[in-house]
Amino acid sequence: MGDVMTKRIFRAVLTGAALATALGGLATPAFAQRDPAYAAARSSGQVGEKMDGYLGIVGASTPDLQRLVNDINIKRRAVYAERAKATNATLEEYALTAGCQAILATTAGEKYQAPDGSWQTRGAGAPLRDSRCP
Repeated sequence: MGDVMTKRIFRAVLTGAALATALGGLATPAFAQRDPAYAAARSSGQVGEKMDGYLGIVGASTPDLQRLVNDINIKRRAVYAERAKATNATLEEYALTAGCQAILATTAGEKYQAPDGSWQTRGAGAPLRDSRCP
């Protein structure tokens, strides 16, 4: 991904994040923020933000947890596809940039995927992010 494309996608993701913040969400879509099951899974460390822009299950899965994650990821993919098209980026480029922002937006105690693929718990400092992140 070239620097110009990365910066353009990053700006588009930031614009989307600003809009989501105004609508009551942060880096994750507003629909997920309103779901108590999502909030509980996130705060308990059952789910975390992945580098590819999608939500992942940390540890053991249950059918309900898998359904929740699948639902959120399907909705994220639809948003990413629409915004990628609008910014002339690939879905993967847009999703990676969104993942960078979602990981950056995690708070202390929340799980995220580190560049080596391992699940980390966010501390007080900045999270480990992929070198391709803007």
